[in-house]
Amino acid sequence: MKRSRIVLYLLIITSVALLPFVAMAQDEVATEDVQIGFWDECPAPENLPETVSIGAIFGLSGPISVYGGSQSQAVELALTEINESGYLGEGVTLVAITEDSAGDGEQAIAAMTKLVEEDQVVAVLGPTLSTEAFSADPVAQENGTSVMGVSNTAIGITDMGDYVFRDSLPESSVIPGTIAQATTILGLERVGVLYGNDDDFTLSGYDVFVQALEDNNIEIIGEETFARGDVDFNPQLTSLIAGEPDALVVSALAAEAVQIITQARALGYEGPIIGGNGLNSPAVLEQSGEASNGVIVGAAWNIANPAPLSVEFAMNFEEAYEAAPDQFAAQAYTGAWLYATAIRCADSVDRTEIRDALAAIQDFPSPLGLFSFAEDRNPIHDPVVQIAQDGKFAVLGAEE
Repeated sequence: MKRSRIVLYLLIITSVALLPFVAMAQDEVATEDVQIGFWDECPAPENLPETVSIGAIFGLSGPISVYGGSQSQAVELALTEINESGYLGEGVTLVAITEDSAGDGEQAIAAMTKLVEEDQVVAVLGPTLSTEAFSADPVAQENGTSVMGVSNTAIGITDMGDYVFRDSLPESSVIPGTIAQATTILGLERVGVLYGNDDDFTLSGYDVFVQALEDNNIEIIGEETFARGDVDFNPQLTSLIAGEPDALVVSALAAEAVQIITQARALGYEGPIIGGNGLNSPAVLEQSGEASNGVIVGAAWNIANPAPLSVEFAMNFEEAYEAAPDQFAAQAYTGAWLYATAIRCADSVDRTEIRDALAAIQDFPSPLGLFSFAEDRNPIHDPVVQIAQDGKFAVLGAEE
């Protein structure tokens, strides 16, 4: 891949806000009179206690805090809006009891057990990583408590039980479109694949990538693996780059992704790097600097989305925290509102009634677009494909 191609596709994305791909079905909610929190399918509740508690399990320490920190802030913002608007009725306050999972499965189990058995929360948001979810979500299922992954994208999350939901698009809903659009725009024919082989999320992403590459008739010229915590990727990258791939395909979490990106550029690789959801964080771009230019990743949300609810969310988040929100914040914020809506519609703190009300939500206006749950409790809304340019994610699209 020569520098001319990377310059070409960076030029392709000028006038981001005008691209038709940005809004997609989200245009349907781009009207002045639609506001989050004003979903009129259910009347204001009359039977809720003064305080309703939900749980939140996020990675607030360690490497995954780049995801969990913004998630926690987004939930805090949502609860402020929910309570100030009186969405759950006069005098009713929705609170979140937050636990730090630190990216560790055992710690996530302990947090989930505390929340559903000791704190008696009516529902739980999180945990941050899919690996943590596979460890901890069965605790919620066994206790008949809804748990909603707001960043869990691995295959099989909702298969754990009928109390397990997610509002985060699975990799299987995002990666195929990412590969297809990148192939159309960049003319991909040959790629090298690098993935983490000891994490549920990265392994799931690898499986979906391989299928998507096959579906688009793209040759895999080589595969290399790594483990969480690795810091030297030069041997794997040297091997893959030697094959002169049109792109590097990477399934990794943020800490490893930063090193992969910077080391690939240091080795002279100038082509696109196509990543899974683990690369979808402003922190990855910030920590890898100019090396991140040309990183392509699918997403559930992009800050360039012109839909009013998306714009309003981004503006309020920046005002509250003096930082731009990422996809993980948008999903956590939406998750808190979805729970508030389920509690409002159930007019009850009974966990099963809340579960049933949550599953029934259809066409809910949110920063992610019109949001619905499928029968298998997976999310329904449209993804977007992004490319990193000058430290920010823009929408990838071809000029007319």
